[in-house]
Amino acid sequence: MEAVYSYLSQTEADTAALGQRVAKIAQKGDIFALEGTLGMGKSVFCRAFIQSLVGNTEVPSPTFTLLQTYDAPNFEIYHFDLYRLKDPDEIFELGMEEAMYQGVCLIEWPEKMGGYLPRRAITVKISPQENGRLFEFFATEPERKKRFGLLNGK
Repeated sequence: MEAVYSYLSQTEADTAALGQRVAKIAQKGDIFALEGTLGMGKSVFCRAFIQSLVGNTEVPSPTFTLLQTYDAPNFEIYHFDLYRLKDPDEIFELGMEEAMYQGVCLIEWPEKMGGYLPRRAITVKISPQENGRLFEFFATEPERKKRFGLLNGK
């Protein structure tokens, strides 16, 4: 599958700017599955995404709480960090199913969900590059492909 949008981030500020750009086109029901090893910029992206919509509020990593929620003007933002999950079934205890339909989900470590990640999720693969980090966005639904392709000018 071809990425609908790719972005080379060379600095933490670049990653934050990307989070802000993506937040501008996010819509209720969007699920962002952020894949990448430790230190790739998942939390930086999420923090910028959230702060661009709710203001300059503190955005702690939900590594220990597993979930933080924020009220944005048009939807609620659910920021999940699944790094500590032991079993995919634990997502139901977090209320993830409801969150996927009522707001926008930012999910760090989505591979911990096993087969529960919806097909409609926008996968954001983050990989190291010589000059920084490559963010690649993949979508399966035509509407999301079109909307995120606009970031590329497609």
